Amino acid sequence: MSPEEGRDGDFRAQILVIAKEPVPGRVKTRLVPPLTPVEAAALASAALEDTLRTVAQVPDVHRTLALDGAPGVWLPSGFTVLPQRGDGLDERLAAAFEDAHRLRPTPIVLIGMDTPQVSPGLLADAVSLLSGYDAVFGPATDGGFWLLGLRAPDPALLLGVPMSEPTTGEIQLRRLREAGLSVALMPRLTDVDTIEDAIEVAAMAPRSRYAAALSRIGVPR
Repeated sequence: MSPEEGRDGDFRAQILVIAKEPVPGRVKTRLVPPLTPVEAAALASAALEDTLRTVAQVPDVHRTLALDGAPGVWLPSGFTVLPQRGDGLDERLAAAFEDAHRLRPTPIVLIGMDTPQVSPGLLADAVSLLSGYDAVFGPATDGGFWLLGLRAPDPALLLGVPMSEPTTGEIQLRRLREAGLSVALMPRLTDVDTIEDAIEVAAMAPRSRYAAALSRIGVPR
């Protein structure tokens, strides 16, 4: 048990990352072409490592990874790893919240692996907002969402929300508000779905592993 895991009273919340093991052909398939499956997986691996290392810099939180696959060298120390369960993404998100909350009944801020430009400060802000709001919502430029924080997770808040659609974020936000939750909004960020997104995000985080990986691949930035 790490020192962090032994001081439960010191933690305000947990940050939960939901991710896939970056295996060629299973991640970032919308980047193929122009990238090859191997290149897309290398980019996904860099984005995931950037995200996890950013989470590791947020103080006074538990750090949890809900993973589809096996951990790799990209995983920093200090994370509890839980297996994903469920079929569709709505089920996997709901289950990740449920499993993480069962393990540690604290407020949870969930993010994915597609916003390597996220900063420790943004995540710390989301955690702090859960002390005064029931939920925190980070909209994405593609109409989805990049962050969802819940003070008291409930699978009903996510199950049945259509994922990976232009209206996903709008529907999810409406679901939260219709449940009577107070919701704080985070800044809108770009998820990496297309090669144009990849180039844009690399420019936002020029010193990241992600930007370096894109440069090695040779895609113009």
